[in-house]
Amino acid sequence: MTTPILFFLATAFACLGFALVYLVARALDNYGIVDVAWAYAFGALATFYAMAGAGWGVRRALLATLVALWSLRLGTHLLVRVASHHPVEDSRYGQLRRDWAAVFHPKMFGFFQLQAVSVVGLGLGFSFSVQNDAPRLLPLEIAGAVLWLLALTGESVADAQLAAFKRNPANRGLVCDAGLWRYSRHPNYFFEWLIWVAYFVFALASPWGWLAVIGPAGILFLLLRVTGIPLAEAQSLRSRGDAYRRYQERTSAFVPWRPKPQLQVEG
Repeated sequence: MTTPILFFLATAFACLGFALVYLVARALDNYGIVDVAWAYAFGALATFYAMAGAGWGVRRALLATLVALWSLRLGTHLLVRVASHHPVEDSRYGQLRRDWAAVFHPKMFGFFQLQAVSVVGLGLGFSFSVQNDAPRLLPLEIAGAVLWLLALTGESVADAQLAAFKRNPANRGLVCDAGLWRYSRHPNYFFEWLIWVAYFVFALASPWGWLAVIGPAGILFLLLRVTGIPLAEAQSLRSRGDAYRRYQERTSAFVPWRPKPQLQVEG
């Protein structure tokens, strides 16, 4: 299949899939599952592209593996979080219920469709890589795979360190500033973004692959300005107050960096 046909079919399948997810969310009365579906959808998208693409089989298989492993890890992480709080819904969707009260259901359906479009748009670079028929992995693709491995490891370590901190009853009400969290207030988000940089580097080896910049650029915007850091910071300030403000003063918000010398965070 040609790249435009692949893109068209992917968009159609994604919109249909998220319409079904909307029906499930409505039945459960918990719209937070859209986050889980969004994460899993990238693995499905890359697998579809790999199966339908016309490029070298090893390249298609490698790309599908890189995306699917990340997608499964993130999606399962979110699924456990949503399931552990069900039927209590994520506060973001509670706010949307209030904001869209008069027309909630049609607006929420449109929101789910927007998530479908965002998956295909952010994953645009995948469609170029699977059409590359060069019979060997190119240096940029190897570099992208190595960067992906480093980034996924970093994100997994950050999540594990935070989970371990929260499991300790002595840390209740305190700010996690251990391990990677000492150098960044959101190391998990930083490594998440780095994974998308890796996909971009991988795509650069293919014709039109530079258009894959929409992936890391879009994710960076979402993390820094929309659903990532702004919401997480607001919640941390509400729950931890001055302790978190002191943490903000000495710790980089995103890129891991040496912390400014200050007093140890107090409860």
